Amino acid sequence: MVAKLRKRLAVSKQAAQKFDGERFNLRRLNELEVKEKYQIEITNKFAALENLNVDEDVNRAWENIKENIKTSAKEGLGLHELKRHKPWFDKECVSFLDQRKQAKMQWTQDPSRSNVNNLNNVRRDASRHFRNKVRHIGKLKLRNWKLAVR
Repeated sequence: MVAKLRKRLAVSKQAAQKFDGERFNLRRLNELEVKEKYQIEITNKFAALENLNVDEDVNRAWENIKENIKTSAKEGLGLHELKRHKPWFDKECVSFLDQRKQAKMQWTQDPSRSNVNNLNNVRRDASRHFRNKVRHIGKLKLRNWKLAVR
């Protein structure tokens, strides 16, 4: 008997796309004053780097260049702030997620009928809670929009 096996390394897209470094607010480069200020800062920093020794290690020189660019961008452009896409998600929602996770762990350890029913009940309650939160926020936005239109 012969069998063919194929191994595959699974990497989640979110883990591959996650970036822990600093993100700079590059949209500010569209403003003429900010763009000119940033160009002047970078030019000054590189002019200072030209006076360095030729014997310096390439890696150390690269680190100096990288740090100069980062500090200039941080001072001139500022950091990019991420938007919050789910304003309705609060501590109460986190507790529902924790309950759901706990129920699923119990079910995986002991797939009895009572654990299946418990998991289904917790899932239903969590989904109902999330749905009601989203609807409530939507109604508030619609009400505020109607008041603003008047």
